[in-house]
Amino acid sequence: MKVDGYTATLPTAPRSTRQQPCFRDLSRGIARMALKSNSADGRTRSSIQIFIVVGLCGFFYILGAWQRSGFGKADNLAMEITKSTGDCNIIPNLSFETHHGGDAGSTDNSDSKPETFQPCHSRFTDYTPCQDQKRAMTFPRENMNYRERHCPPQKEKLHCLIPAPQGYVTPFSWPKSRDYVPFANAPYKSLTVEKAIQNWVQYEGNVFRFPGGGTQFPQGADKYIDQLASVLPITNGTVRTALDTGCGVASLGAYLWSRNVIAMSFAPRDSHEAQVQFALERGVPAVIGVFGTVKLPYPSKAFDMAHCSRCLIPWGANDGMYLMEVDRVLRPGGYWVLSGPPINWKNNYISWQRPKEELEEEQRKIEETAKLLCWDKKYEKGEMAIWQKRVNADSCRAKQDDSRATLCKSADADDAWYKKMEACITPYSDSGSSDEVAGGELKAFPERLYAIPPRVASGSIPGVSVETYQDYNNEWKRHVNAYKKINKLIDSGRYRNIMDMNAGMGGFAAALESPKLWVMNVVPTIAEKSTLGVIYERGLIGIYHDWCEAFSTYPRTYDLIHANGVFSLYRDKCDMEDILLEMDRILRPEGAVIFRDEVDVLVKVRKMVGGMRWDTKMVDHEDGPLVPEKILVAVKQYWVGNSTSAQ
Repeated sequence: MKVDGYTATLPTAPRSTRQQPCFRDLSRGIARMALKSNSADGRTRSSIQIFIVVGLCGFFYILGAWQRSGFGKADNLAMEITKSTGDCNIIPNLSFETHHGGDAGSTDNSDSKPETFQPCHSRFTDYTPCQDQKRAMTFPRENMNYRERHCPPQKEKLHCLIPAPQGYVTPFSWPKSRDYVPFANAPYKSLTVEKAIQNWVQYEGNVFRFPGGGTQFPQGADKYIDQLASVLPITNGTVRTALDTGCGVASLGAYLWSRNVIAMSFAPRDSHEAQVQFALERGVPAVIGVFGTVKLPYPSKAFDMAHCSRCLIPWGANDGMYLMEVDRVLRPGGYWVLSGPPINWKNNYISWQRPKEELEEEQRKIEETAKLLCWDKKYEKGEMAIWQKRVNADSCRAKQDDSRATLCKSADADDAWYKKMEACITPYSDSGSSDEVAGGELKAFPERLYAIPPRVASGSIPGVSVETYQDYNNEWKRHVNAYKKINKLIDSGRYRNIMDMNAGMGGFAAALESPKLWVMNVVPTIAEKSTLGVIYERGLIGIYHDWCEAFSTYPRTYDLIHANGVFSLYRDKCDMEDILLEMDRILRPEGAVIFRDEVDVLVKVRKMVGGMRWDTKMVDHEDGPLVPEKILVAVKQYWVGNSTSAQ
C-alpha cells in the first residue's frame, strides 16, 4: 500500500491452508460425519456440527493471523514479510558518517516537489533570533532586560537556511573537544586577548586551545574542583547536577564531567563574543541566558549545586532577588558556591580596583539574604565561600517567620517560563519530620537514574504511578535499542551534543546515558504534564521551551536531535516550517535527526525537509508495520555559505 510516497508493508494470509493442521483435521471430521449421516435428523445434526466446527476453525485461523500481524507480541509473520520486501531497520541510502561535503541522493519519493529553502546571507552565520544584538539594544538596560530573550515577531522571522562559515568542520570527538576547537567553526579571537592572563583560551594555528583555566582558577579547573570536593560530596554522587551562572567558556562544566557531575552552564550573548558557542563546540552543556527580570527556565528543587565564579551578577541587589531565584532552583540540602568578589574583600579590594566600602556593603547584603533563606555557611577560604540550603522548613521556621521574609504566592514553583522574577522565598514542600528532606530524598548517582523520583512517588505528576513510570522506562529502552539498529553510530562517540525536543520524563536520555554524550532534555511549555522536575530528580538536565520560538543557543550546536511527537503536539499552535527551520539552525552539518510521530505527520515533515538539504528515510515502528506511529530519520547535508552547494 502506498501513501503519499511511503510504502507500508501489510501482512497477508498464508498461501495454502494445507499448512494448517486445523484444516486437515476439519476435512477428516467432515468426511466421517458425512458417512454416518443416513437419516434426515442425522443430516440436520451433521450440518449443524459442520457449521460449528467450520466457524471455530475459521475464528482460530483469523486469531492466529492477527497475533502474527504486528499487533500481538508474536510478530514473526510481520517481520518475515518486512524482510521479504527489504529490511526497514537498515538504511542503505542514508549515511550517518561525517564527510564534510557531497550531495547524497534524496530518498524522498513524493510526486510533488517540496519548496526549496534558500541559504540566508552569510552575515547570519551566527544568528541567534531571540538574542539578536541589534534588537537587544532597543530594550531597557535595567536589570539586564536587554540581554534576555526578545524574539522576532512572525513577520520578521527568517525563512532561509543559516549557512555554516567557510572552512567549517565537524568538531573533535570528546574528550579531545574539551581542549581543542577548530578556529573555522567559531572564528573569534577577542577572548584570547581579553582573557589572556586568565588562561581561558589560546589561539594556536588553526585551532583554539582551552587550557582549562578561568578568572578564578588560572591554575586550572581540576585544582579548583579539588578544592570544592574537599567540602562538597562530589565523589560519592550526591552532587550530580550543577548550575554554573556566568559560565564563560564553561571550563568548570567541562572538568566536572570527569567527576560524573553534569553542569547546566549559561552566560549572556554580550561583549564576550561566542563564550557559549565555544562551550558547545567543546561538547559542554550550555545555553544563552542571564539573571534579569524573568525566572530562570528551570523547575524548583532542580540542582544539587549552584556556582558563580566572578560571574558579575549583583547578588545583593533588588532585595536579594537573584539569590532567592537560586534558592528556588536549588534542591533542599543543595549548595551555593561564590568565588571571587566580594569574598575576602579586605585583602583584595586594591587588586580588584574597587572601593572597600562598596565591597563590604555587597558582602553584607549577600550574608543577610543567605540568613533569610536559612542557608548555612559551610566554608570560607581565600576568595571562595560555600553555603548549604536547609533540608526542610522545620529547621529554619524561626528565620522565615522574620517580617522581612516574603513567601512567594505562586501555587506552582515550577511555573517559570516568562514569569516575572520576584523578591520572595519559595516555600519548602511538606516534610514528615525535622530530619526528612522536603520533597523527598534523592539517591546518589548513578542509582538515581532509575530510582523512583520523589515527584513520581508522591503522585505529583497526574496519571503517573510507580508502575506506569517503570513501564515508561522499559518502553524507551526498546525505542533506543531500535534507534541503535537504525543508526549504529549513536553510542560510538559520533554524537556528543544531543537534544530531546519533547523529553517527557527523560526516558530517551536515561536509555542513552553514557560518558560519551549528554542530552539537553527540553520540556515544551505546552506539554500536558510538567515533568522537567522528574528529569532533574533522575540526575539529568533540561530546560523549559516553547518551540514556536527559537531556542537559546547558537547555530550548529547539536549533533543529534530527537523529536518525539513534537509536530503532533504543536499542530495548529505554530507553523511546522518555523520549527523545522529552527531545527536546521541548531543542527550541525551532517548531524542527524530522529522523528517519531504519526505517519501522516511524518509524510508532511519529510516533504518539507526535502527542500532543506536533508536526506531522509521512513522506518517502521519497532513493533511492526501496522503500528501507525513511524520513525523518520534524517541527515543534514554538509554545505557552507558562499560555497558552490549553497548557491
